[in-house]
Amino acid sequence: MKITKIVLAAVAISTYCPQSGRAHSGFEHAGDRIKLSTLSSYKAGPFGSGAAEIVTYDPATARAFVTNSYSNAIDAISLTKQSAPALDFSIDMKPYGSANSVAVKNGLLAVAVQADLKQENGSVIVFNTAGKHLNTFGVGALPDMVTFSPDGKHILVANEGEPSDDYAIDPEGSITLIEVDADITKLNQDNVRTVNFNAFDGKKIDPRIRIFGKNASVSQDLEPEYITVSEDSKIAWVSLQENNALAEINIESAEVQKLIALGTQSHNNVETAIDASDRDKGINIKAWPVEGMYQPDSIASYRHNGNNYIVTANEGDARDYKGYSEEIRIAKMTISDALLESNPTLKDNAALGRLKVSKVGADADGDGKVDKLYSFGTRSFSIWDESGNRVYDSGAQFARILARDYPKLYNKGDNRSCDKGPEPEALALGTVGKSTYAFIGLERLGGVMVYNITDPKNVFYVDYLNNISPDLEPNDPRAGDMAPESIVFVSVDDSPNRKPFIITANEASGTVSVYEVEAAEAKRH
Repeated sequence: MKITKIVLAAVAISTYCPQSGRAHSGFEHAGDRIKLSTLSSYKAGPFGSGAAEIVTYDPATARAFVTNSYSNAIDAISLTKQSAPALDFSIDMKPYGSANSVAVKNGLLAVAVQADLKQENGSVIVFNTAGKHLNTFGVGALPDMVTFSPDGKHILVANEGEPSDDYAIDPEGSITLIEVDADITKLNQDNVRTVNFNAFDGKKIDPRIRIFGKNASVSQDLEPEYITVSEDSKIAWVSLQENNALAEINIESAEVQKLIALGTQSHNNVETAIDASDRDKGINIKAWPVEGMYQPDSIASYRHNGNNYIVTANEGDARDYKGYSEEIRIAKMTISDALLESNPTLKDNAALGRLKVSKVGADADGDGKVDKLYSFGTRSFSIWDESGNRVYDSGAQFARILARDYPKLYNKGDNRSCDKGPEPEALALGTVGKSTYAFIGLERLGGVMVYNITDPKNVFYVDYLNNISPDLEPNDPRAGDMAPESIVFVSVDDSPNRKPFIITANEASGTVSVYEVEAAEAKRH
């Protein structure tokens, strides 16, 4: 594939490396590195049907368990031979509801299931890894993500609590804690605790935390998206995507210890520049007077030098319902004179006119004109300390790497530039040797970015692999993995052949794929 060189001020882009078949850039430096290679793929269902969304891996049985929305089942896929994944069996979820998420630990398989009316309370259904039903627990409205604590003593559920489309019903967001430190078949609702946000209702909170839903209290407006748990199983961090915040949960007391506002990232400089238009006839990554809201989807956590760090995939998400929508294109806004003075062509379609932004907070002084442009997501991944201080962000690197190495796939033919770009969504962390790596899946562009994050203050780009064939129709079985919704890293200790690998569940292509994780030369080309 021809490699396009993108040259912008203060950004080092080096040349293609024929030895490895990939380009390397100034984002990298000498140090521990790995590389990905496509090993195998299992087709779970037709293209565009959501046949593979959330994946988890059980080392005891060497199976991947995957939510399959097409058949409303949990598919158990054998990875005893990673080069030849095969379906062992499926668990029919139709008697229980619609499965949204799955997690496995110590022989237990937990499935988050929403109610028929998703504003009503859902359930967590627990099976053994052979597919036998063991117990059912009631949880909050729209359980969208489920996980186990590292010690296996708790199942944690993020109950998103989305409103109805007319916004007439807006349930509270919450987190459910299910204690499983006993025979699971003998437990009941007495072993279930709900963590809510009622303590913040009517209270002054950080104004950067976006509370803006139609007639919503803080409890109703906060929408838990994803959970990560500290290595000692004492603290959980929860992404509140639409609210652009995190919540810190004390698991022992089942309380919210604090809300953490994430703020915004300015795209008005070369390091964090974006391609903002699908009408500018190509790749055009540049600085704009836009503030990106991080709004993470998947999050993960790890420790370095005795401190906890939270890693976020900053996908972005807007509230867009018939009863209320915050989303608008800049061309349809009345822009303040001050903003137009330095950017007179700002509303042109080839400039910022097509970019989708939020109405919320846009008119800072209440004069009916827009003073601030807030876009959804930052097209990057970030690392934060426990206090919510950002210690790293990848900035414009995803866009520049994609433009250079995969110009045919870039922003899906440029038509995603005005929305959220590549949309980093899936995220997993893994340790290879003495190094910790972040694997970030790009929902719109496909593929997996790899960064060495061992030292959160000295992060560097390692690799990017995308197996999509741009010249084939998306529904062609040979077209590759599209829209990775989730990623799992499998360590040396948990791998059947003692070699680490990652698994991706790809929503659009309906594929579950295995990628080898191999050591790479540390030198630069």
